[in-house]
Amino acid sequence: MNLAARNTARADATRTPDSRGLDFYNSDPSLKAMLGLYIGQEERFHLEPHLQELGRLVGGPLDDLAREADRAPPRLELRLRTGEETQTVVKSPYYREMEKLAFGKFQLAAMSHRPALGHTEPMSPASKYALTYLFAQSEFGLLCPVNMTDSLTRTLRRFAGPQLLARYLDGLTAEDADEHLQGAMFMTERFAGSDVGATETRAVKEGDHWRLTGDKWFCSNASTDLALVLARPEGAAEGTRGLGLFLMPRVLPNGQPNSYRIIRLKEKLGTRAMASGEIRLEGAVAWLVGDLNQGFKQMAEMVNQSRLSNGIRSTGMMRRAVHEALTVALERVAFGRPLIDLPLVRRQLIKMILPAEAAISVAFFTADCLRRADDDDPEAQVLRRVLTPLIKFRACRDARKVAGDAMEMRGGSGYIEEWIEPRLLRETHLGSIWEGTSNIIALDVIRASSKAGAHRALAARLTPMLAVAPADIAHALRERLDKTLALIDQAARGEHDERAARVAATALYHVTAACLFVDEARRLSDPRRLDLARLLLAHKLLPRDPIAAPNPDEEAAADRVIDALVAARTSVAS
Repeated sequence: MNLAARNTARADATRTPDSRGLDFYNSDPSLKAMLGLYIGQEERFHLEPHLQELGRLVGGPLDDLAREADRAPPRLELRLRTGEETQTVVKSPYYREMEKLAFGKFQLAAMSHRPALGHTEPMSPASKYALTYLFAQSEFGLLCPVNMTDSLTRTLRRFAGPQLLARYLDGLTAEDADEHLQGAMFMTERFAGSDVGATETRAVKEGDHWRLTGDKWFCSNASTDLALVLARPEGAAEGTRGLGLFLMPRVLPNGQPNSYRIIRLKEKLGTRAMASGEIRLEGAVAWLVGDLNQGFKQMAEMVNQSRLSNGIRSTGMMRRAVHEALTVALERVAFGRPLIDLPLVRRQLIKMILPAEAAISVAFFTADCLRRADDDDPEAQVLRRVLTPLIKFRACRDARKVAGDAMEMRGGSGYIEEWIEPRLLRETHLGSIWEGTSNIIALDVIRASSKAGAHRALAARLTPMLAVAPADIAHALRERLDKTLALIDQAARGEHDERAARVAATALYHVTAACLFVDEARRLSDPRRLDLARLLLAHKLLPRDPIAAPNPDEEAAADRVIDALVAARTSVAS
């Protein structure tokens, strides 16, 4: 039976398209391909059963928990029934169950810091982010506390003294979710959002600790056990140079609550199940982390890890949107034909698939650079500086449109909260805001390029990938890469030229993804990755007549990409 006949035989006009029961791991050949490229055989042997299990949970129990937790947001209780004051964030039982999965069963916050999942040593970033990518296809918000706990632990291990590590490291990496200490960063203030240098929170030295006073305006995971806080010591300079980094516990070592209050919880568009709040520090006890005059630079370690996590999670949500759109296209019949056979449906699908594929390639390439950077590879340390804002900038923006297209593909039902599309759409918009809006992130790409030459280091890494590319792709990508580098140099010259920052960052992202597609085609012996490179060139990088008729070569390449995904889905279903 040929592909079209199989599609037609599978489609059923009486069935409501539903992804429930889908194996989200085995239906994702691109994820499996990335694991083969970036994870060693022994580590993958330990990881594979957990990917298999999580892939099945996404299509059922985890989806159910995420949907119900979204309907039952946390509440803040300020007093006990007996009248005593308290600061209790009451979480949904469904959210609690997801915490047990993320912190306990899959050990997402600890696996970079200790042996996990049966492996004899900590897992690589690629393994952690593979699980994160799958988990995000059901639940985005909980992964904020998971990532912040992981990132806080990383920051403490790099900069904190032995006493703080001895006190808190075991709790931050505990295997039992009920014993696990969760982390957060309290950085944003009412008038110090992107402009962190305007921070007004004050720190006063008192013996071996500090006292923090001020208001933090947007504190995700508001009931956290430990928070890293930026504050300005008395007499310190203005701007970011005067900020120190402090570790603030919710409960002091003597068992008493610390001196801060949650003023209220935010009522958010998305991530409703995860508590974000406004917090007033009223002489809260905290301990200095690292050098007093290096607080902002040290906090940047946590921020950058969060940016990468945001990019990975947005990549996962794009993949979920593609899965939903494919489910509808394969299982719904209109006008006597399966939607998958309709030209405009296929056009809409490729516009979703292309950014999802670009994101997964750039995301895992970035994760591998993080691994090498941690191993003191100087090239990877420079590449990480530009790749982290790149994946955060573009994947988070692309996810918003891809989620919207998935909603449209399902039609009216896609606008109903019983389906995942509305929640996907709400969650994807937050990725572009957390840890820096798109303008800030684009400027960070330019700064990394101007200060460290990161764009040229990236180009030096990408150029050899084109040596075995077909001539048409190699020539076009070399020309686009050269033009992108020149535009980044222009954007770095001064404030007037900053207006090119977003265009330049977008171009660098797409050129990077296209070069990676070429390299993956060779390493995986997969010609579909070359199709993706050609499509990315045509759709995102080369001049294009907006009212030209469809290009037959592009349409054929898109069909091959779509048909390969359909074949993977069909083989899993059978």
